Amino acid sequence: MIRKLIALLRAARLALHIAYGLTMAVAYPWLPAGIRRRILQSWSAGLLDIFNVKVNIAAKDPLHCLRSGLIVTNHISWLDVFVLNAIVPMRFVAKSEVRRWPAIGWLCARAQTLFIERGKARAAARMNVHLVELLQRGECLAIFPEGTTTDGAQVAHFHSSLLQPAIDAKAQVHPIAIRYHEGSGARSTAAAYIDDLSFGASMWNILSTPELHVRLIASASLDACTLDRRNLTQAAREQIGAALAIADSQNFHINLTPAQHSESNLLPSTR
Repeated sequence: MIRKLIALLRAARLALHIAYGLTMAVAYPWLPAGIRRRILQSWSAGLLDIFNVKVNIAAKDPLHCLRSGLIVTNHISWLDVFVLNAIVPMRFVAKSEVRRWPAIGWLCARAQTLFIERGKARAAARMNVHLVELLQRGECLAIFPEGTTTDGAQVAHFHSSLLQPAIDAKAQVHPIAIRYHEGSGARSTAAAYIDDLSFGASMWNILSTPELHVRLIASASLDACTLDRRNLTQAAREQIGAALAIADSQNFHINLTPAQHSESNLLPSTR
């Protein structure tokens, strides 16, 4: 009963936070880039605070310093987007269905998420051209090459076509591993958005979870100039899989307090 009450209180805070986000989103696209980055990072950190999600990332992890290039990561939950944005604000490439999600879909669109219509070759070709232009301008983009979500136990097949813009733009590719876990370090599926789970049910699962940790692990960047698409895709997938395997074997975690999420230079505590 107490757990349900806490979840309901969180839901009330979430509603207010989304309402605030919808208000800010009206003017968001026309604000200067620096202000947009701060708003996106702060709002994402606030969302994680409501869900009591603690981001675990080493102080010297390369992710802190990323400002451009293509981030490639495994995909577990819709929450992944906000976890990454709480550390380094970026633009995501997402399936067009995300745009139809209640409130969150509109917020993602206003935050300049790039939507791909699956199964439409011409639309994909136009999107690739746009992604190349953005990468050449020095923007930080993120993709989920699995094309779907998993429970996080393994890394699914990567669609290599999603990495072609990095090759065309001669950009750096940054593999990032995402792992949700409990306070003990054991892997958690509380955030997994899989199978026939609805968006609302997924959100309630996270709201009902007393505490959730998520670890981000950046491995060595890959130079898209030196690899063909097949080998680039394989290398990114292998590096993410290796990082997750090490994390699973160690059950290692670093705790951050929710207040630390909003800091621009996040530093882990060592308790």
